[in-house]
Amino acid sequence: MKFIILTLFPEMFESFLNTSILKRAIGKNLIEVKLVNIRDFTKDKYGRVDTPPIGGGAGLIMKCQPIIDSLNASCTNATHKIILAPRGKQFNQAKAIGLSKEKEILILCGHYEGVDERVYKYFDESISIGDFILTGGETAAFCLIDSISRLIPGVISESSTVEESFTNSLLEYPQYTEPFDYKNDSVPLLLYSGNHIAINKYHKKMSISLTKQYRPDLFANYTFTKEDKKLLDELKTDATPKWEQDAIEKGKKFTKNH
Repeated sequence: MKFIILTLFPEMFESFLNTSILKRAIGKNLIEVKLVNIRDFTKDKYGRVDTPPIGGGAGLIMKCQPIIDSLNASCTNATHKIILAPRGKQFNQAKAIGLSKEKEILILCGHYEGVDERVYKYFDESISIGDFILTGGETAAFCLIDSISRLIPGVISESSTVEESFTNSLLEYPQYTEPFDYKNDSVPLLLYSGNHIAINKYHKKMSISLTKQYRPDLFANYTFTKEDKKLLDELKTDATPKWEQDAIEKGKKFTKNH
């Protein structure tokens, strides 16, 4: 996967691309990131890339000429071209998965009060990372590069992407580490049962519970299986079903012996 980033501030990406998983992915040639400084393409005699908006208004607008010239010099017809903008479709995990299938993605990072309207027609789509304002598109580009890159085979272990939040339209289930008890707050005994069928069932139950509580929008759009509906019915009562109680009892025996 190759990312081409059109930006006025390429130095912002230095630390981001030279840290942790992305650094290793670049080192293994699993991803490539090319930074293109839009300023290098301006034909303005004063070297400017922005001007006040025609007709009046606050702030400065990025000029179309340096953006379009940097775009044309940096990609081919096969490149998927994205402009980051408030009008764009909101980015989510499904979109990240779709974009991870592309071979080459170009991202334009806007700045100041936005870009000349004539720029938009040169891009395949507009994307927004949420209904809030950033000082520039560079931070939003970080989010796209990170979320898409981790879906490229080999960047992280395949098992790490299977049961993540949003992948199956549910939040991920709670996870725990040792010790078993910390300040009278204990890990659920069922997780020590060794019964992986029960554990998987419990994980799904907790995913449904968390999604219902914290993301009713996702919950409302989730398609429930027969098994999911049974788990949902169990959540509506205080009673502990037999499969869960049996696993808890096994967990009790394990924690007593260790």
